[in-house]
Amino acid sequence: TTHYLFIVVVAVNGTLLTINAGDYIFYTDWAWTSFVVFSISQSTMLAVGAIYYMLFTGVPGTATYYATIMTIYTWVAKGAWFALGYPYDFIAVPVWIPSAMLLDLTYWATRRNKHAAILIGGTLIGLSLPMFNMINLLLVRDPLEVAFKYPRPTLPPYMTPIEPQVGKFYNSPVALGAGAGAVLTVPIAALGAKLNT
Repeated sequence: TTHYLFIVVVAVNGTLLTINAGDYIFYTDWAWTSFVVFSISQSTMLAVGAIYYMLFTGVPGTATYYATIMTIYTWVAKGAWFALGYPYDFIAVPVWIPSAMLLDLTYWATRRNKHAAILIGGTLIGLSLPMFNMINLLLVRDPLEVAFKYPRPTLPPYMTPIEPQVGKFYNSPVALGAGAGAVLTVPIAALGAKLNT
């Protein structure tokens, strides 16, 4: 029981770090132009926390449990912004659970081989999370309308959107995000697992 309580604490704090990664949490005003940064931070945050605690408990399914806590906590944040009068689409909740399930599946299929979990599972997280979140973004009603009508109040004036920037910086945000996430997730997750042993 104590192990799972620690997982809850770390998942909640991991979500707080996620919310502040680049000072946004998939806010629709920066969601497209910041997609690569988002993919790297989210892939790393999920992989490090999930792998650490999955290996700590030795139980397949722990990664999904970890991702579920992060998802619930983010929905609480979404509800808080909605209660403040912002539109429902102002925050798009990150999709962590399917990627965490792939990690759990890897751990289970390789008979709890921690090296396979780190290498294969970490790569699967880095590749899949950007794609799941791109689908998530496509469901947002009108990102630009939300961006210009409801700029984030805590953004400094020089960061407030003044013209459409969609597609200006990256030709393929999914490819860049998935590639960068996959490359960076594995060594960082390996480091986290090494610290665990």
